Amino acid sequence: MTAPLKDIRILDFSTLLPGPMATLFLAEAGAEVIKVERPGQGEEMRSYEPRWGEDSANFAMLNRGKKSLALDLKDPDQRARLIPLLKDADIVVEQFRPGVMARLGLGYEDITAINPEIIYCSITGYGQTGPKAARAGHDLNYLGDSGLLALSCGTPQAPVLPPALIADIAGGTYPAVFNILLALRDRDRTGKGAYLDISMSDNLFPFMYWAMAEGQATGRWPGNGDALVTGGSCRYRLYPTRDGRFVAVAAIEQKFWEAFTQAIGLAPDLRDDTRDPAATTQAVATLIASESADHWRAVFARADCCCSVVQTLQEALQDPHFQSRGILDHEVENIDGARQIALPVPVARNFRPAPHAARAPSLGADNDLAAEEGPATTKRGAE
Repeated sequence: MTAPLKDIRILDFSTLLPGPMATLFLAEAGAEVIKVERPGQGEEMRSYEPRWGEDSANFAMLNRGKKSLALDLKDPDQRARLIPLLKDADIVVEQFRPGVMARLGLGYEDITAINPEIIYCSITGYGQTGPKAARAGHDLNYLGDSGLLALSCGTPQAPVLPPALIADIAGGTYPAVFNILLALRDRDRTGKGAYLDISMSDNLFPFMYWAMAEGQATGRWPGNGDALVTGGSCRYRLYPTRDGRFVAVAAIEQKFWEAFTQAIGLAPDLRDDTRDPAATTQAVATLIASESADHWRAVFARADCCCSVVQTLQEALQDPHFQSRGILDHEVENIDGARQIALPVPVARNFRPAPHAARAPSLGADNDLAAEEGPATTKRGAE
C-alpha cells in the first residue's frame, strides 16, 4: 500500500459537511488532518443527532482518523499557538464566510507571510467575490440559484427535495479535493503555494451540461421534469410496483428499450414511444404496477435492459456486489469501542491502508500539538 499523502499536514478549520468530508478523503490517502475547533462544544456537527458515544454519529463518520485542537481563535494568545503548526503545514482548509479568517488574523496573506508554500482552500456557498458572496445559504439555496433544482423539483402540490446534499458534496467536497491535489502538483514544480476559491454554487453547472447545450443550441430550455433524464421520457422514469416499491427504468438506447418492452410484455403497437408517448408511459406504468418488486427483480436479472428495483440504503449495504468490492470493509469506532461501517471514500484501495477501525477525535485530544515547537512539529512521514 502506498499512502501518497503520508507527509502532508492539513489544518482544517471547516465544519459540518463540505470541508470535513474533503479532509476525510485526504486523510484516507495518508494526510495528517488536524481539526481546529472552538473550545467547549467543538464544531457544530458534534452535537447533531443521533448521538453515538460522546458525539454524533455524523461527526464520527466524517472525522474518522483525524486529530483535534480546541482553541479560541478570537484570543490572540491561543491563536499564536498555531504559528508553529502553520509554519509546518501544507494545506489550510476553511469554510467561513468571506473575510472571517482575515479578521482573525488567519487569512491567506497572514499565513503566506509565515509559510509562502501554503495551499489555502476556502470553501463557501457563493465564492469570495460577487454580489452574493456574503449571503447566507445552504445546499438547497445553491441548488435553487444555479438552476439545477428547477430541472426536477416536483409539482406545486408535491415539491420534491433532492435526496442528497449535492452542492455541499459535489460542489464543495470534490472540487476542493481536486484543486488541492492540483495545487500540490503545481507546488512540486514551482515551489509556490496557492489560494483556492471553491464556490459550491459555481461548481453545480457541470451537472447541467446537457441542459446548457440544449438551451443554447435550440433556444428551448429544459423545464421541470420534461427532459430525457428528468422524467420527460417513458424510457427514463420511476414506475411504482404493486407492493409500493419502485422500478428504475433507464432503457434509453433502442436495444435496451426493445429488451425492456419485451421483458414486461408491452403490447407491440405501443413499443414505438414516438407515436403516443403518453399512452406508452401509461401502459408501462400499468404493467409495472401489476406485479411486485420481487417479480420485476427476477425479470430484470434475466433481461439486460438497464432496469432495476430501487434498493433502500439498508439493502444496498447488504448487497453482495458492494460487499465484494470491499468498500464497506473499513470501520469507524467510538469512544466506547462500538463499531459501524465507515463512510466509503473515492480513494483507490492501493492508496489506502488495509481495512481497519479508526476513531474520530475527542474534542481537544491533540492540544499538545499546538504547544510544541521544533522537531516535535515535524510532519508525519518526513522524519
